[in-house]
Amino acid sequence: MPSSAHAVAAATPASIADLEQLSQRYAQVCAEGLHINMTRGVPAAEQLALAETFLALPGAGDWRARDGSDTRNYGGLQGLPEARELLAGPLLGLPAEQVAIGENSSLALMHEALGYAMLHGVGSGQQPWTKAAQIKFICPVPGYDRHFSLCEAFGIEMLPVPLLADGPDMDAVEALVAGDAAIKGMWCVPKYSNPSGVIYSDQVVARLARMPTAAADFRLFWDNAYAVHHLTAARPANQDISGLAAAAGHAERVLMFASTSKVLFPGAGLALFGGSPATLAWWLGHRALRTIGPDKLNQLRHVRFFEGCGGLEQHMQAQQEVLAAKFACVDQVFREQFASAPDGAPAARWSQPQGGYFVSLQVREGCARRTVELAREAGVALTPAGAPFPYGLDPHDSLIRISPTCVGLADLAKACAVVALCAQLAAAQLQAQ
Repeated sequence: MPSSAHAVAAATPASIADLEQLSQRYAQVCAEGLHINMTRGVPAAEQLALAETFLALPGAGDWRARDGSDTRNYGGLQGLPEARELLAGPLLGLPAEQVAIGENSSLALMHEALGYAMLHGVGSGQQPWTKAAQIKFICPVPGYDRHFSLCEAFGIEMLPVPLLADGPDMDAVEALVAGDAAIKGMWCVPKYSNPSGVIYSDQVVARLARMPTAAADFRLFWDNAYAVHHLTAARPANQDISGLAAAAGHAERVLMFASTSKVLFPGAGLALFGGSPATLAWWLGHRALRTIGPDKLNQLRHVRFFEGCGGLEQHMQAQQEVLAAKFACVDQVFREQFASAPDGAPAARWSQPQGGYFVSLQVREGCARRTVELAREAGVALTPAGAPFPYGLDPHDSLIRISPTCVGLADLAKACAVVALCAQLAAAQLQAQ
């Protein structure tokens, strides 16, 4: 927002009156005793109910894979071919032979990949990252807080770059990676980014694939967490980052991740890792030392479920019908509650994503932390204000991640109205200082 919108030296009579009125409304909300938790983007009970039959699968006696093998036993490190064929294309845009399935959490696979890179390096002839004096990652912001937590856990320095309407600021990214061999990686959520819902453009993806890097072992950590989580009739295709990188001479640049955690049941999903044939061989070679095989029964359970419900697309269409109403509710309430401020500046801005799990709310500069604090005191718990930034530090203190999926429509409408009130009160308090 323009800096002039915040350059108020003293409270005017009008702003004092606004502050008093907003404070009275806030006191009334606090007296209602609300308890609404919007801290994380978790599926709602209605979404989970769509997969109820999953709980009975594969069923007694149904444990043979397509090739006749016994899924109850060890083996099959890469995962069942039929499960990979089901999920590789929709979730990663890769052929099944370039994908492995490992347990239930893509975040766990990212942690695992970082561990392999640290201990062994990321390809033939590459040194372990622990031998480097310093390791840095580029982090588009706003971004996913758990990516940033992984970097902190591994001692990786984070370099924030702005996430624009079509993806990361590529001029900034290209300048950084070309000039600093300590930059070993970059986090990417290419479709329906968390929390803004941005979709990387074809041009941005092509530049990421071909850009020169000072580090020969630079890697893109490509987290396609929301690949099939659409909110509109649009169905953006998965970008062929792996193919583009290979064509540019960087075949091993991309490590790809996804899961079905938000497709069926969190904790009972399937996590996928993908990349070039050489990258997959690197992954499986290290995996073979930590497991004799994945949970193939759960893989078979996924295959049986989607065979019986009409397929992944039909199931996600049913999820869309649940979630689209919630995102429309957020937009409607914010439109009703936020109006232009007396100085003419917008009172807030928010994203209108085509998919994913979040809305990015931008309030007045210097007001995000106070807004979250006021909302918590009023009974509405939100994600900490700095969470979408490395080290939890939003340089403008203006962005709040809204997680609308896990609450009912009535509570959601109430919560969004409370958030809008708190944002306006925080701005009035700042102006009155």
